[in-house]
Amino acid sequence: MVVEIVQGTLASVEMEVETAIARTSRSPMIRDAHDFRAGIHDRQLRKLTGRSYSALVHPVARDFPLETMKPGDVFFHNDVYESEGGIGHLPDLCVTVPVFHEGEVVCFVQAFGHHDDIGGATPGSMPSAATSVYEEGLMVPPIKLWDQGVPNEAALRIMTRNSRMPESLAADLDAECSACLMGAARLTELFERYGRQTVEGAFQAILDKTTETYRREILSKIPDGEYVWEDYAEHDGVDEPKLHTQRITLTKTSTGGPGDGPKITIDFTGTAPQAKGPINHCGDYADGNFLKKWLAPILRNLADTPERMGELDVNEGVVPLIEMKFPEKGTLLTPIFPAPTNARTFVILRLLGVLAGVIAKAVDGKMPADQETIRYTGVYGKDRDGKDYLMREVLGGGAGGRYYADGEDTIHVVPDSRNLPTEFTESRFPFLVERLGLAVDSGGPGRYRGGLGYEKHIRMLKDANFMSIADRSILACWGVKGGKAGRPFEVCIDPGGPEERYVDALADAEPVKAGQVIRIRTTGGGGWGDPLERPVEEVERDLRWGKVSFEGARRDYGVVASGTKEDPVIDAAATEQLRAQLRDGRGEEPFFDRGPGYAQLAGGATAADVDWL
Repeated sequence: MVVEIVQGTLASVEMEVETAIARTSRSPMIRDAHDFRAGIHDRQLRKLTGRSYSALVHPVARDFPLETMKPGDVFFHNDVYESEGGIGHLPDLCVTVPVFHEGEVVCFVQAFGHHDDIGGATPGSMPSAATSVYEEGLMVPPIKLWDQGVPNEAALRIMTRNSRMPESLAADLDAECSACLMGAARLTELFERYGRQTVEGAFQAILDKTTETYRREILSKIPDGEYVWEDYAEHDGVDEPKLHTQRITLTKTSTGGPGDGPKITIDFTGTAPQAKGPINHCGDYADGNFLKKWLAPILRNLADTPERMGELDVNEGVVPLIEMKFPEKGTLLTPIFPAPTNARTFVILRLLGVLAGVIAKAVDGKMPADQETIRYTGVYGKDRDGKDYLMREVLGGGAGGRYYADGEDTIHVVPDSRNLPTEFTESRFPFLVERLGLAVDSGGPGRYRGGLGYEKHIRMLKDANFMSIADRSILACWGVKGGKAGRPFEVCIDPGGPEERYVDALADAEPVKAGQVIRIRTTGGGGWGDPLERPVEEVERDLRWGKVSFEGARRDYGVVASGTKEDPVIDAAATEQLRAQLRDGRGEEPFFDRGPGYAQLAGGATAADVDWL
């Protein structure tokens, strides 16, 4: 009973901290897009809550011994290379507050999120052609931002002076510090109510339960053996597009884990050298502690039911079950300072798919197809009053089809995050949102279709600059076990107009004239299973819903239809004949479908060696 109360209190405090930040912050990225998260960690630096991923306390404890901390202290850092792997790029700012009971640190409340601007070469602190971290903004190693309740005004002034958006940065930091201090007070009450020994015993029980659950319900589904797969980032903003390899060799053993039970080893050997541009990620710190918890949610797809999957938290209890092996320094996952990292999402998001793919090889495809559900787009310039503005948005995309269901449409990888409300953006920035809907035909065809991405049309009212930090514009989200790849990311300026042009997915300052439209189409998820096995009535439903076009139904599913979207008419005989022709025209197909873009970067090859079972 006490364990359940403690676990519920932790979840409640985490939610209360996030709610407080959302209500008191100022920047659209934090307040409206909700691109932040909170976490609670014990004095052993272990993450206790499991609703979302979070940064690490390790760098704070490394530089500030626990016995030197005082009530009211707030620690701050955003330095990628000093964060022990918990911070991926400089716009992610992290605050950490120790919790005290009877004069000693007993746990920590932490919040970190993506902020509008922390300096650097371009607005938004994400220069797509950066070749050094020094171009990306202000680096702050762990510092004491508040000392026993007193803010360090000098440090705050330095940070805001380096930001193009100083007022919102100051407000966001104040919101995050205050919310975490409030959370610390709530946890102090928990310790006062039950006592340190009881609460810390409950902490251990929570983590032990997670370890045992994943050992029994998840790892048991993976047959012992070694499995290899790889995927790629397509460009780094500096070199011409090419395959930047991320490879995982997964080894499952029945012994060697906690209590000599099962464990998995994730070996990244074969990952490409670090890129010149900003797609590197510092993953090899603290024994890969951050990456273990970042990747572990993929394992939940092995749960017995979707409902059970939703019940499984990812906290520090998963860490003992996973061993990580990193290549030598100088790769995409082991970059050497001062390699740039601002677009490291191209690597860490891809690793989610690589792990899903390598497990799919082990379990006959019973994992979701690929998804790529984060990219940064935005505009900046002068507003109606002649003042500088910056609007950035983290748009989602389609999730992969699953062996039991279609992929979800327009999901966001950050829990509770979302696109910016049109009413807000139109009132604050000089543009109109003329369309925000689903990108038709973007989901990968399959027995279970991939989820659809966004299609968004923005008409500029004043001259501006468009910016984009996005991947999957050449390579697509892969399909699995007969499923086909989804449609890639795409941006078009002035579509159908005299100056129509397609914009590279990595762009810092693409000029857009007043009156022109920016059309953004985000990625569709990969399909699962043979699309010719999709029931005709489900294709008909997709036609009615506008998720698949009549042309797409014929091309991708072999379904011949006429009529209107509101009243499609299926020609059953023609459909049966077309599907038979399409089946007869097939050759042997790989287990994974990467889409037509792969051949562009692979010298004409349509599949990699690892794509075959």
